[in-house]
Formats: sequence, C-alpha cells, structure tokens
Amino acid sequence: MRGHWRLFRHEAGRVAGPPAWLYVLLFAASQLIGHWSVATFDAVAVWVSNGILAAALLQLHRRPAVAVLIACFTINLYSNVIRGDGGMLLWLNALMNMGEAFLCAFLARRVCGAALDMRRPKRLLAFAGYSAVPAVAVIATIGFAVVMLVRQTGLTTAAVFNIYSFFIVELLGLLLVTPILLLIARAHRFKGMTRASAPEAVGLFALMLVVTTAVFWQNDLSVAYLTFPPMLLICLRLSPTKTAAAVFLVAAISGVATLTGHGPVHLTRLAEVPGLEAVSPMLRRLGIYNLYLLAMVATILPISTVMTERRRLEARLRARTLAAQEARRKAEDAAAARSRFLAMMSHEMRTPLNGVAGFADVLASRPGLDAEAVRQARQIRQSSDGLLMLVEDILDFARGDDVLTNEPLDLAAVARETVTPSLAAAEARGLRLSIDDRLPARARFTADRRALRQALHPLIANAVKFTEQGEVVIRLDRAGEGVCIRVSDTGCGIEPAFLPDLFEAFAQGDASIRRNHSGAGLGLALAARQVRRMGGRIDVDSRLGEGSTFILHLPFERVADAVEESQPAEIAEPAPVEDAGRVPCVLVVDDHPVNREVARIMLEAFGCKVVEVSDGQQALDAVAEQPFDLVLMDVRMPNMDGLEATRRIRAMPGTGDALSIVAMTADAMPEDVGRCLAAGMNAHMPKPINQAGLLTMVNRALSGDLPAVRAALEAEAA
Repeated sequence: MRGHWRLFRHEAGRVAGPPAWLYVLLFAASQLIGHWSVATFDAVAVWVSNGILAAALLQLHRRPAVAVLIACFTINLYSNVIRGDGGMLLWLNALMNMGEAFLCAFLARRVCGAALDMRRPKRLLAFAGYSAVPAVAVIATIGFAVVMLVRQTGLTTAAVFNIYSFFIVELLGLLLVTPILLLIARAHRFKGMTRASAPEAVGLFALMLVVTTAVFWQNDLSVAYLTFPPMLLICLRLSPTKTAAAVFLVAAISGVATLTGHGPVHLTRLAEVPGLEAVSPMLRRLGIYNLYLLAMVATILPISTVMTERRRLEARLRARTLAAQEARRKAEDAAAARSRFLAMMSHEMRTPLNGVAGFADVLASRPGLDAEAVRQARQIRQSSDGLLMLVEDILDFARGDDVLTNEPLDLAAVARETVTPSLAAAEARGLRLSIDDRLPARARFTADRRALRQALHPLIANAVKFTEQGEVVIRLDRAGEGVCIRVSDTGCGIEPAFLPDLFEAFAQGDASIRRNHSGAGLGLALAARQVRRMGGRIDVDSRLGEGSTFILHLPFERVADAVEESQPAEIAEPAPVEDAGRVPCVLVVDDHPVNREVARIMLEAFGCKVVEVSDGQQALDAVAEQPFDLVLMDVRMPNMDGLEATRRIRAMPGTGDALSIVAMTADAMPEDVGRCLAAGMNAHMPKPINQAGLLTMVNRALSGDLPAVRAALEAEAA
C-alpha cells in the first residue's frame, strides 16, 4: 500500500523515459510557446507545461525529480516576470502550476499503480478520471478563490467562463502530454504489437496530416469529423506510442490553424450570452476547439490501448498455445522414451534370467542328483523367480496406468492364476495356500484381468513371504453390489506405527540392515494403485504376531453366468509328451546360445526332437525343408526378427497357416504381446521359461488347443 502512495519512482526501479535535463528543456519550450501564443493570438489553445512536469515527477527518482521541480519552478517565475506579472500573481501562477503537477502525479501513482502502465485502458481512464480531473479542479478552485478574494469580486458569468477555459485548457495539457510521455517511456513493451508495416504506417501518418491540414486550413466547411477516420485507422493498426504522437500532431496543426483564424471552429455561430461581452470571440471559440480536442483524446487513446491490450492477449495466447504444444510434444516424447526404456529393460533383464532359471530347472530334474544339490538348484530357481517378481513390480510401477479393459471373468480362475507363482515358495515353507471361493457357481463379473492380477499378486507374495507357518487363504465373496476379496495369513503381522505408510512406494515395515525379508517396497504400492484404478479401496486388518488380512472392496458388476462351469487347470508337472505314433519336432529360433540350450534340454527331456537356428532367415529355411509341430520364436534377432519371420512363414503355401508358432521372448510388455499376435503367432510365452509352462505349451500345440490360448491373449491385450 505504501508503494501506491509514493510520489517518486522507487530508487530500485528501472529508469525509463527522457533524462531529467530533457524534461527541463521541454518545460522551458512549453513556456516559450505559451508566451508566443499569448503575445500573438492573446490566447493559449492547450497548456502542456504541467503535463510535462507531472510526467517528470512520475518517471524520475526522487533527487532528479526534485531538481527538475526546482528548475521548472524557477523557469516559471522567470517567465512570469517576462510576461509582466507582479505581486501576488507572480507567485500564484507558478505555485498553481507546481501544485497541479504535484497533485496529478500523486493521485496517478495511487490510482494507476506503481507500474504506471498506460497500455491498459482501465489505467488510462483511471488517470483521466481520478488524477487529471481532480487535480485541475482543485487547483482551479483554489486559484480563482484566491484571486476573487484578493480582488474582492464575485462569481460573474465572465469568471465562470474563465474558470471553464482554465479547466479545459489545463486538463487537455495533462491528458495530451502525461500519458504520451509515459507511453513513450515504455515503448519497448509495444514491440510486435503493431500490425501495420513501415510503409503502411508512413501512409497512415501522411493521410492523417493531409486530412487534418485540409480540414483546419479552410474556412468554408464544418468538417472537423473528417479527422477521426484517419486517427481511427492509426489507433487500430499502430501502437499507442505512435497513436499518441499522431494525436499530438493533430493538436499542433489544428491548434495553430485555429489560433490563426482558420478551420471549422470559426464557422461556429456564437450565442449572445450576457456577461461575456468583454470576452473576445477567439477565446469563446477556443472553448469549442478544446471540446473537439478533448473528444479526440477521449476517443482515440482508449481505443488504441484497447486494441493493444487485445493484441497483447492474442500474443500471449499464441505463446501459451505454442508452449502447451511444445510441452505436449515433450510429454509424448518422454512417454515414448519411457515405453522404449521399460521394454528394453524388461528384455535385457529377462534374457539372463532365462538362463539362470532354465538351467536351475534342468539341474533340479537331472537323474542321480543328490537331495542337497536338488535343493540348491530349486533355491536358485526360487531366487530367480524372486528377482523376476521384483523386476516386474518395478516395471509395472514405472509403467503407470493403462486404460482398463473390462471383460466377463471367472474371478476364482483369475485368483488361481495369480496364486500359481507363489505355490513353490509356499510349499518350500510348508504353508497351505488355498482359495476359498464363496461366489455363486459359474458367476461372471466385469473386470480387467491384468489389473486384478497385479492387485492380488503382491498381496499373495507378501503373505507367503511374511508367514513362517500356518496358511495363506484367498477368500472371494459378494459384498453389496460388488465383490470382496480377502488375502489372509498367519504371519508376523504389521507394526501399528507403520500402517499409515503401508501403501507408499518403497516403504517397508523393516528398512534396517537387520531385516529378515527382502524386497523393494513396491508391491503394496502397486496393489493399491490397481485397486484405485478399478474404483475400489483396500483395507488392512493386522495384529502383531497373529497375522494380517488385506481386504479389497471392488465394484465389479455381475454379468450373465457361464453356461458350463469351467474346471480349473491343474499345474502340470514335467512329464513326457504323449505322441501320436511319432516324435514331436520343435524348432527353436533364438540368437542367444544359452536360451537355445535351455529350451533344447527341456524339450528333449519331454521326448521331443529339437532343431536350433539363430535368426529368422534360418527359421524360414528350416520350415521350408521339413515339417514341425511347433516353432518357438524369439522376437529380437539379427538379419530377420521373429515378427517378420512369422509373417513370411504364414505366407508360405501349404502348411504355413497350420503351423503352431509361439513367441518365446523377453519382450513381455502388453504391447509386445499384441505385436506378436498381430504378426500371426498363436501364443506368447515370456522369458524366463520353466519346464511346466513349456510342457503345457507343447501339449497344447499337439492337441490343437493354441487357438483358445490366442483368443485369451487377444482379449487381455485389447
């Protein structure tokens, strides 16, 4: 608030506008012009001295502003002496000028703000109505009151006319000069605001000068209104500084013409007003001219500032639009880069895990291996499964939220799928891992299979990890209009102090170096995110030392029941493939020799004949040379990738359409599954592979069951 009432520019403010000495020269020049006008025409059209001084007080810092005020006061006194004023009038005139400029600047600082930004129409109008008019009115009232008091005269008609003339002349000076100087001081802010080119600007100024000169240097037609169209063109096409300069030129040309007896003003018939007989006709006609000039200023300058404000807002809108488009492009690029990074990390992490997990399975199933070696091999497999689970949690957490794809689901079947990865760990701990399905038989609910699995999997894995003995139960039941799924364990429970941060990313119940359990703390955060995506909520009921129960409230809608009750698929144990009178032949296509060796050893253990190739072109040649029951196709390979190889195999005449092709790849993101299916593959098997999963895929290929697998994958990847 103190800044609004400060008169001078703040010492830390940016210096703008003319230097102090130039204001003094302008003030001196205005005094000379005033003397010349009075001496030549016995009248002054516009008094600009106070407008110059007010602009100086507003633009300059305190010390130079005070110096300008003192210098101008001295010049004004000297001017009064030359004019012949004596006694009280010598000081009264100078004090009135200084007081008017001071009061106008003081009020302008309050109503127009510290910035004094005359580009805004509101501030320009505020300057006119709340600064210039009150300042002139106050000084005119005080000055004429003092004169009438000293001369002991009353308020006559001539006195009223003199007050009116003084008011309008002084007001025009403030409205013409002060805003113009303030606008010129901030001319840098109008760069790019002018729509007209330089030749057009010159043409508009020439048109204005020609029309104004033609109108005011003739004495036959009252056509002062013709000066407005060129000025409107100028204010619509040029900046406020150029518009202000044009207004000043119009005032100069029309003022000189009017004072010399030319122009439409002198065609006005003056009314006979008692008491004004002593007033010269020139002074009375100047009142009419002043009204014309006041209309010009009150019309043109506000329109110019309005148009400039509009152009400024348009420029800001364009800039913000471009910035938004650039931000969107960067966001899209970042999202694409993130997707590429996640896909690459998934591939690069799964590839070595395939060798670790695969050879662990091979070692564990090798005949003649002692029990301790088998246990160690299974520990390697469990460790690799734990690492894979961590990788998947990190990638899923970094991936963000995809659009939900709801479909009719058997929730118990999804729960059984989700339980499968934790069965080995539960068996190793001696835990009972069961599903308590209390939903109606053959009931189907609309849900997103992937989101539901990602919500349940961390809860089940954590329950197994934190339970030393007892059981882990997944119970499915109806709850109002939705479904309630409970994951309960008989483990160690959760510290009450940790419950508020339980679902925060990277939060752990025991983050010390002495903790007994591994993990990155992403599982519960991922589960909570998926539950929120599905429109549900997750609650926790835990007692320290007694176990925990995670309760998922999910608003799944029930749809039409299945016609026949589907039987849960049992987890297959590795066993020989049942052939139909011949040895199944499988083509393994992979550029990594370790991956080929793992697949070959597993398949040979099932009784299959295995052919290995290292790229897509070799796969084409192999398929052309001999028949295969199944092709296990990698995706990323040199020379020709697996997608292109699959498309070309499908285009082969004869057995190309009937051949079973399964993606065996480390590209395991949902979009990777979609690309594999679009290329013509029957199914997708992500690395690392295991004996049970590989055996199931071979048996399905031999039994012709892969179309059902493909349909399920297409529904999930949709």
